[in-house]
Amino acid sequence: MLAGAFICSLLWLSLGSNDASQVREKRPVVSAMTVTPETPASIEFCGTAYDLTRYNMYEGIDRELTSFTYFHSTTLLLFKRANYYFPVIEPILKANGVPDDFKYLAVIESNLDPRVSSPARAVGMWQFLEGTGKQYGLTITPTVDERCHVEKATVAACKYLKEAYAKYGDWATVASAYNAGMGRISGELTKQYVDHSMDLWVVQETTRYIYRIMAMKLIFENPYRYGFVIRAKDLYKPIACDAVTVSSDIPDLADYAKKKGVTYADLKRFNPWLRDRKLVTGGKTFQLQIPREEEMYYRTPNTYVHNPAWTVDGNN
Repeated sequence: MLAGAFICSLLWLSLGSNDASQVREKRPVVSAMTVTPETPASIEFCGTAYDLTRYNMYEGIDRELTSFTYFHSTTLLLFKRANYYFPVIEPILKANGVPDDFKYLAVIESNLDPRVSSPARAVGMWQFLEGTGKQYGLTITPTVDERCHVEKATVAACKYLKEAYAKYGDWATVASAYNAGMGRISGELTKQYVDHSMDLWVVQETTRYIYRIMAMKLIFENPYRYGFVIRAKDLYKPIACDAVTVSSDIPDLADYAKKKGVTYADLKRFNPWLRDRKLVTGGKTFQLQIPREEEMYYRTPNTYVHNPAWTVDGNN
């Protein structure tokens, strides 16, 4: 009863007077109520304002906002992981002249999981196919897959994004091209006599893609507005590591890890680009991240908050 009364009181504060009266008169028989998240009239993406009042754009952003807002467990997990990975991704985007908003592309591509693999065999946080990864400078061998290397894969993604921007001159169209490929987007722009990817009739995945990025940006910039109550201690803390340069083969990574004072599992988690039980360098030099022993425990609550807007306690 108390939970239901509390939820109703919140709703009365957020709804108009007429709606609040109806809530009072027709009390729900469940202890929770579902409200459509507010859809903004416009959004700024990569420095450009986009009018969202046109029917297809309004409905596109509304669908994704509703989906992410009520996909509670996954969206909460994204905030936790972002506290760990955004400090890595953001400086690389900035250094390469790519708008900061493209970090949300990584969010929707992989749920910020550097080890994820799609049915189409796209791999890593930025979901590169093997051929595309190699094209943009990533090493992919039987023992190394840099599509799973967060820093190097982000640099490769920046190369692709900048190449697409040089072609289209519009970052939203660049995002669509990241999903469908530049060849597909260019061909459809020509065939359909339009200048912008948001005006195209394409497969649903590509149509939804830019709206998913925009919706994620809206939620990340104001999670409390969309119902996410997050405390600093809820977020995953960045774990300090020591970088070890390796230029010769390591025949047994489990033995190597033991000598470094960590488990084989720890070595793989902090170096997800290692894809075998051994490392064959092939004449190249790599850096292994070895987590520090004292950093690997949540003996005290996390206090690092990458963006104070994420949390209700505003720690930084």
